[in-house]
Amino acid sequence: MKKTATRLADGRELLYFDSRDDVVRDTADRRPLQLPAAASEIRHDPLVGDGVAIAAQRQDRPLHPAADSCPLCPSRDGRPTEIPDRAYEVAVFENRFPALSGDSGRCEVVCFTDDHDASFADLDEDRAALVLAAWTDRTAELALLPAVEQVYCFENRGHEIGVTLGHPHGQIYGYPFVTPRTGRMLDSAAAHRERTGGRNLFDDVVADELADGRRIVLDSEHWLAFVPYAARWPYEIRLHPRRRVPDLPSLDDAARAEFPRVYLELLRRFDRIFGPGQPPTPYVSGWHQAPFRHPHRSEFALHLELFTSRRAPGKLKFVAGSEAGMNVFINDVRPEAAAGRLREVASA
Repeated sequence: MKKTATRLADGRELLYFDSRDDVVRDTADRRPLQLPAAASEIRHDPLVGDGVAIAAQRQDRPLHPAADSCPLCPSRDGRPTEIPDRAYEVAVFENRFPALSGDSGRCEVVCFTDDHDASFADLDEDRAALVLAAWTDRTAELALLPAVEQVYCFENRGHEIGVTLGHPHGQIYGYPFVTPRTGRMLDSAAAHRERTGGRNLFDDVVADELADGRRIVLDSEHWLAFVPYAARWPYEIRLHPRRRVPDLPSLDDAARAEFPRVYLELLRRFDRIFGPGQPPTPYVSGWHQAPFRHPHRSEFALHLELFTSRRAPGKLKFVAGSEAGMNVFINDVRPEAAAGRLREVASA
C-alpha cells in the first residue's frame, strides 16, 4: 500500500491510498475555497453526562446533489471536487462540514471507490483490503492527537439511514471523550470481571453464542459473525475476530487477510434479506474500538456492528418514543429468526 498526503485548497488534509507503489498523486486543488468554518463545541448533559457536539456549520452541507455534482467523485475539466485527481482507489480527507473539529476532535470522509454508482458490496477483495488498511492507518494516526480519545470508523448507507451523499463512502470520527455506548461496555466488562473472578465479558459472550449456535451467521477460521442475543435492530450482526484485540491496528495478518472475503459476504447477504427486486438494504456498519488511554483498553474486544432499520419489504423500524426518549429498543424480529434468514441467503 502507498499513502500520499497532500492538502486541499483550504488547508484540509487529503490522503490517497493506492495498491501500487508507482502511482503519483500530485494534482493540486485550485478551487477558491474559504477557510474552514468555526470549530464545533462539545457540551455535556448535566443529567446523564453524555457529550453532545454542537456543530451549526453542518447546516450548509450538501444534501443529495445530482450525480454530476457529487463532491466525492474525481475532478473533471470544469468540475472540481473534493478529490483533485481524475481517478483514485481510496481517498480520505478532513470533512468540510465536521461534527467534531479543533479541540473537539476530528471528522474524516473515506471514499471507498471513485465509481459513483457502486457500493461497498460491489468492491473486490483487494479494494476491501485497501479500505481496511486506510481504516487502520487513520486509527493509528488519530491516536496520536491529544484531542482524540476514541476512533469510530463507520458507513451509513441509504436514504432511510439519513445519508446526504449517494457516493459510496464512510466516515471516521475521532471523539474527544469515551462515547456513552463504549463507556457502558467497559462498565459491564468491569462488573463481569469482578463477578467472575477475572473472566473477560467479550470472550464469554462469544463463547455463549458459539455454544448456543442458533444465532451464528458466519463462522470462519479468523472471524465469527452472529446476531446478538438481545439484538436491538431487525437484522443486526456483530463481527468479532477470533483472537481478541482492542483495535484495528492490533489485528494480526491472518485476520486482516481473511476480513475482505468475510465482510463482503455479510454485506451481500444484507442485500438479499428481503428477496429479489427489493432496493438495496439501508444499513449502518461501524467498528467499535477501545479508547486509547483507558486503563483496561486491552480487555476491550474490537468488533464490527452491522445493522439495518428495514424490518420487512417497504417497512422501517423507526427510532421513536421508547427508543429515542428512553433508549429502550423494541425489536419486531426475533434474533434467532434473523440469523436463520441471514444463513439462508448465503452465497452459493
